[in-house]
Amino acid sequence: MEATETRSLPENAYLPLAPGETYQPVVPASAAVPELTWRSVLWGIFLCVIFTAASAYSGLKVGQVMEAAIPISILAIGLGRVYARRSTLLENVIITGIGGVSGSVVAGAVFTLPALYILKLDPHPWQTIFICIAGGMLGVLFLLPLRRYFVRETHGQFPYPEATAITEVLVTGEKGGSQAALLLQATGIAAAYDFFVTTFQVWKETVDLRFIPAVEALAQRARMTLSFDALGFILGLGYVMGLRSSLLLCAGGVLSNLVLVPLIWFVGSHVPEAVYPGTKAIAGMDANQIFRGYVRLIGVGAIATAGIFGILKSLKIVVGSFSIAVKAFRAGGEQALERTDRDVSVMTILIGVVVSALGVAIFLGNLGVGAVVLLVGLGLVLLFSFFFTSVAANAIATTARNPVSGMTMLTVIVSSVVLLEFGLSGRTGMFFVMAIAGMVCTALSVSGQTVTDLKVGYWLGSTPRAQERVKFLGVVVSAVVVGLTIVLLAQYFQFGEAAPGDTRTVLASPQASLMKVLVEGFMSHQPVAYLLFAVGAIIAVIMEMLSIPALTFALGMYLPLELNSPALVGGFIAHFLTRKSERIGGDAGRTMRERGVVIASGLLAGGALGGVFGAALRMIPGFSEDWIKLPFYGTESISQTVSLLAFAALCLYLWFASVKRDTPART
Repeated sequence: MEATETRSLPENAYLPLAPGETYQPVVPASAAVPELTWRSVLWGIFLCVIFTAASAYSGLKVGQVMEAAIPISILAIGLGRVYARRSTLLENVIITGIGGVSGSVVAGAVFTLPALYILKLDPHPWQTIFICIAGGMLGVLFLLPLRRYFVRETHGQFPYPEATAITEVLVTGEKGGSQAALLLQATGIAAAYDFFVTTFQVWKETVDLRFIPAVEALAQRARMTLSFDALGFILGLGYVMGLRSSLLLCAGGVLSNLVLVPLIWFVGSHVPEAVYPGTKAIAGMDANQIFRGYVRLIGVGAIATAGIFGILKSLKIVVGSFSIAVKAFRAGGEQALERTDRDVSVMTILIGVVVSALGVAIFLGNLGVGAVVLLVGLGLVLLFSFFFTSVAANAIATTARNPVSGMTMLTVIVSSVVLLEFGLSGRTGMFFVMAIAGMVCTALSVSGQTVTDLKVGYWLGSTPRAQERVKFLGVVVSAVVVGLTIVLLAQYFQFGEAAPGDTRTVLASPQASLMKVLVEGFMSHQPVAYLLFAVGAIIAVIMEMLSIPALTFALGMYLPLELNSPALVGGFIAHFLTRKSERIGGDAGRTMRERGVVIASGLLAGGALGGVFGAALRMIPGFSEDWIKLPFYGTESISQTVSLLAFAALCLYLWFASVKRDTPART
């Protein structure tokens, strides 16, 4: 138990290891501390149920799934202090791991399954639950062989923004003292800031400066627009990502918004008819419509190609991981490796994949298709789930953003095209394709959350096998809750758009509505925009030829620019703060860097909490954003200027609170 007294992360936690150097976690491998206990499991399940139900409603109503893991890590610390024996650091990791599954399973479900209701296909409750369980299981199973690559072998090579925030919350909460106070302060500031900005009409969340005549003229005449989402969450995200990753992310956004969008408009404005996949003439589109109608598909092609490169690069490590696991299994399993490097056995993974595959085959077979179509569908589920697991893990490790909707769109498109060749179409085809999309979407979403959880455990000294076991439990619990929640909501709400004669309240379900349009179009034999996907693929190839991380760049192309630009500000602050700390050197410089990471993690945690509070408030009947409305909100010039000044104040807080030195009395 003495080992648990070490409450600080090692200095090399976030840095690449020198040759021969090893990383020693907060809780050493030799320590035996409570980890997988009834307390941690039951609290994890309870929080998983609560956040799953809340996230499902939030995702269906506004298209935003609650960020669960960071708030749950904060709750875990508070819950652990109500017991006579305070919860250990590793018990809090288990609570966070189980509860955090909720957001990922919900994302997989609400982005796809409501499309079945919009299409009037009315799935049975057990079908919605099974799709989530199967996808979640495959996401965990396919991620486990990649654990050593993403978690151990590439130590210090990925920033892991979300995992860093969770780790800092757990460690700082354990330490207490000035660092804990600093974390709480940053969390409170960001929670209040993001909550009011995103929930009410205090000032504009997004700054585009179009109240300036020259900027407006540029947007109208060339479809060139710059936008900036002035939130504390994204500022903290960019800080933890670092300058290089945030630069690459923003560079992808610049290419999409300042090069491709104007180029498509310039060429397309001379064509009077609509150009597929658009539904109206390009000359009549604004920059956002061009981005969503054309450029995002280029981004999807780039992400898919970058994902292929990522898989090829990791194959050697994956094979090595399997080899190590097999040797450990033959040599006696638990005794062969140190505690912090023990996974569930290879045999368990193989059996899990086989059982999951059989379950998927039985499910698809009950949809009334032939044997060939069944096998093709099963192959698509397994292929996409395995393929996108690596993509999701890489994206989460780099930017904390999982391209769930883009990869699901690609799944729908490719699955539809392939299955049409085998004669599947109509209502059966739509249900079949959306079932595949639901499983794949859940798999890639869960795999991204799982790699975050395992990275947190690696830094803190958890037993991977314990984390992996409860992850399966969390998937089942969350799948059952979200499946039943969707079925219940479908009785009292409409998904998508209001149907004639139906007086029920509408839940927008934006992502599922998009999937519905896609699958309906393809099952009606509409053409595929291969050229746009190919352009994205070529861009990813060029990035690889230039030795530039293609996936980060591709994510920047796919995501709206307003989500990338604030991250760049955080990256620059991190860069200059690191340089300043290096000039100072010694303990003072190290403390400065630690304070910066703690504050940035607090901004991440607070932003996530603010989003949870805002989503919860929107569940109140009659909620309106103008409950709080400042007089200048509708005046763009004033509202956007205030937004920029408030964001600048956050930046100044991040800088000066980081460089401030604690006095000996406060430490």
